[in-house]
Amino acid sequence: MPQIKIPAVYYRGGTSKGIIFKRTDLPEAAQQPGEARDKILLRVLGSPDPYKQQIDGLGNASSSTSKALILDKSDQPGHDVDYLFGQVSIDKPFVDWSGNCGNMTAAVGAFAVSQGLVDKSKIPSDGICTVKIWQNNIGKTIIAHVPMQNGEVLETGDFELDGVAFPAAEVVIEFLDPADGEGSMFPTGNIVDELDIPGIGRLKATLINAGIPTVFVNAADIGYTATELQADINGDADKLAFFEKLRAYGALKMGLIGNLEEAETRQHTPKIAFVAPPADYTASSGKAVQAADIDLLVRALSMGKLHHAMMGTASVAIATAAAVPGTLVNLAAGGGEREAVRFGHPSGTLRVGAAAELSDGQWTAKKAVMSRSARVIMEGWVRVPEDCF
Repeated sequence: MPQIKIPAVYYRGGTSKGIIFKRTDLPEAAQQPGEARDKILLRVLGSPDPYKQQIDGLGNASSSTSKALILDKSDQPGHDVDYLFGQVSIDKPFVDWSGNCGNMTAAVGAFAVSQGLVDKSKIPSDGICTVKIWQNNIGKTIIAHVPMQNGEVLETGDFELDGVAFPAAEVVIEFLDPADGEGSMFPTGNIVDELDIPGIGRLKATLINAGIPTVFVNAADIGYTATELQADINGDADKLAFFEKLRAYGALKMGLIGNLEEAETRQHTPKIAFVAPPADYTASSGKAVQAADIDLLVRALSMGKLHHAMMGTASVAIATAAAVPGTLVNLAAGGGEREAVRFGHPSGTLRVGAAAELSDGQWTAKKAVMSRSARVIMEGWVRVPEDCF
């Protein structure tokens, strides 16, 4: 069978990389959800790969780089672009559509502007183009503030993001009403729950739907410090199995799955993270992070591995949980009321903001805000065998 060519752009967004398509550029069979779409995206990224390397595709063998986005002009009133995100499994034949990717959101606005998905009358020659995004996975609005210069998206600049080697132009992202669309912000009604896990015992946990469903536990309660780097965890199958067990029981408690077995096919959500008060540590780049410069420490796992930095959506969860007095995240940051935190992650630090309010006994968040950057790495056509779908 010959190969077919599909127009695509390969982007870095935040601390992630992914391939972005316009929906109308996909083969007709893949323009709607279903098996054909999933098979094409799997083949594009090089999955499933029993060697877990994605050598025969654009994936780079990590959850941060095995991502696919599909964009279209929005059908939602007042929005510019519809954004659908697929987390492509590396070694298994499935695409997880259950959540958003906050890092790649930084690339969505830029792609929408440069690919003609935003009305030209809204695009300034110089300054900031405000792109209103409808996030289809979770049914939420995101606003990206895209820098422009001489009528084109500005990608270069001096904004530095820990976890990315080179500076770029800053893209400010607002996640409006960031509870992730699968129920209340705290699905159990509690800001702290107890998970009763066979073989582990009872663990305090904050279970939150904000940005992405996330299970937070105290690092000290599970024998960690939250200063760990990827090498401390990712090469140990027993440690990874331990965190997956925590994640599965958290998902069950949150009502995201009906039984523990379902967690295996829902790897993208929820995330599992552990927190601790500030401490000195050395980031993966060799940079010294001082306790005095951060509010708390956070480590999070994505698709079964400790993340090299921090997922954008998990950053929203961190900011929102920190804004609610009494959550494990808030207590690790020192407690009290706060609208922003700077947390330490394996690659360095990140500042995120959110405002939460208590109304009729329910906590809600109006928005969460963070800065990211994005850059086109390559554009053109990606090729896949005609018989792959």
